[in-house]
Amino acid sequence: MSTPTRVALDTSALMMPVELDVRLFDELDRLVDSYEPTIPQAVVEELRRLSEKGGTEGTAANVGHDLATERCLVVDTEASYADDALVELAREGGVDYVVTNDRPLGDRILAASVPVIALRGRNKLAITQP
Repeated sequence: MSTPTRVALDTSALMMPVELDVRLFDELDRLVDSYEPTIPQAVVEELRRLSEKGGTEGTAANVGHDLATERCLVVDTEASYADDALVELAREGGVDYVVTNDRPLGDRILAASVPVIALRGRNKLAITQP
């Protein structure tokens, strides 16, 4: 049996459902066959910290945290900073795609030869190949 495609999600991706009205997992289902959503522990921590702020950002982070802990495989990395943890996963071959709306992070992921899934248009995601 083949291993499922691993799609890593960053903090901005997990906040998209609230902030940008993006149906995140529906969009991933449309783009990627049979995948396992994966997040570094550092992303869980970042979402937890942001959710304590309150307001729209806090609400988005709280929803993102719930999605992360209920729907994603949480993995440990050496890096404690979320962006660095995602780059580490990409460089080490731990993931097949990374979902982010953070352009500098996207550029670092592409430099590691891993495709990036990001927002295109109002609420659709698209894949950018390295």
